[in-house]
Amino acid sequence: MKYLLGIDIGTTSLKGCIFDEKGNELASVTKAYTLITEGERVEFPAERYFELFKEAYDELASQYPIDAFAIDTQGETMIFLDKEGKPLTNAIVWLDNRAEKEAKAIEKHFGLRTVYEITGQTEVPAGYPASKVLWLKNNCPEVFAKLDKILLLEDYLLYRITGKFVCERSLYSSTLYLDIRTGNYWKDMLDFIGISESYLPTLHESGERVGEYNGAVVCTGALDQISGFIGSGIVKEGSISEMTGTALAVCALSRVIPPYFEGIKVPAYYVAKGKYCLLMWAPTAGMVMEWYRKNFYDNADYKRINEEAENVPLGSEGLVVSPNMRGSVMPENDSELKGGVYGIDLKHTRGHFTHAIMEGIACLLRQYLEYLALPVEEVISIGGGAKSPLWLQIKADITGKKVVTLKNKETGCLGTAIYAGYGYGMYQDIDSAVQDLVERKSETKPSAKKSVADAVYQRYIALDGLFLKREGL
Repeated sequence: MKYLLGIDIGTTSLKGCIFDEKGNELASVTKAYTLITEGERVEFPAERYFELFKEAYDELASQYPIDAFAIDTQGETMIFLDKEGKPLTNAIVWLDNRAEKEAKAIEKHFGLRTVYEITGQTEVPAGYPASKVLWLKNNCPEVFAKLDKILLLEDYLLYRITGKFVCERSLYSSTLYLDIRTGNYWKDMLDFIGISESYLPTLHESGERVGEYNGAVVCTGALDQISGFIGSGIVKEGSISEMTGTALAVCALSRVIPPYFEGIKVPAYYVAKGKYCLLMWAPTAGMVMEWYRKNFYDNADYKRINEEAENVPLGSEGLVVSPNMRGSVMPENDSELKGGVYGIDLKHTRGHFTHAIMEGIACLLRQYLEYLALPVEEVISIGGGAKSPLWLQIKADITGKKVVTLKNKETGCLGTAIYAGYGYGMYQDIDSAVQDLVERKSETKPSAKKSVADAVYQRYIALDGLFLKREGL
């Protein structure tokens, strides 16, 4: 039996899971950490990322002999190195917004259409690497003069592990200097921000063998969203994953980059040659339910909360909840948008409110599916929201799609372990490995009348539109 390690490094925690070659999870470890924040700046000591990796690796390696591993990480977090390979600054985390001025300069120079058609990104945020590099050049010339290598988080760990400057393309989708159609660096952007390719690591595909560490084969991983996408079993068009965690994230596989139009909101991320992930997300989803549980249920168990809502009919007897409590990003970008409740009647109970919150997020999911305008056969549901059979049924009813849950909950780690197994040579290709290893747990089919579901959705759209327009408020 061979053992694979998938390591998933998120914004505030590292998760590592050991799998056997059949995809069974055998052991796991989590390492939490706190970021350094000061105004618009968000940083973390680069060396500490490597220390956390070693701690997790050693704990898991003491339980199983690791044959191969890969790492997936958050996007856009950057590390600047000098000629000795030492960090010149703390890692600048993806949440850091110090480069607002530089982001505007990039957008003005290239225009959003060109940026999208080359990189797949629909905007130029301050947190993206091109903006940060230009900021360093403009504001820290003494540091920029010592600069030898510009790495993202996965690249830095691979360098510390293997001694090589290597990277993979999915993580570079949001740098604004990768041409996701050709898979090469975008020279015009590099010229504008003042660097050459010599500053950057060598580009690879996900799942390529790049070295060894303590006897284990080291392979390239992926952007965390892409690893979760693979670990959810999405290898063909027609399936879409939705993760209802703190936020809502919807990912769809596409063989083409959709054509540009003014106001386009859905970015395309590189998965492999001729494969792209279209991503939509909302700032709040499970966060709304957690807020509700804390303030109206005194942190009661979710089982109890679900039980009180089970007998409420679809539509919550006229009660409608808009869950946009931290603004809207897609399909409307409105940071000032607030959540809302309409239709409260004396007959309504806490169970109605629970049901209406679940309906609101299900309606947001349907809105995203309609905006993507792709043929969808089923929705793979992951995250905390997938634990509630009631919520799964509401999502199936509102969207009119079959909703599927998975046996393994750590989809990011599993997807990354699959990349490691492929790079090791255990699997013939990624697609067949995913089909063999990703196990389904349940399928929930729509049970409500389409007319009832449509009426619930239209009430939600009407309420959401009212808040967007600020009419009468």
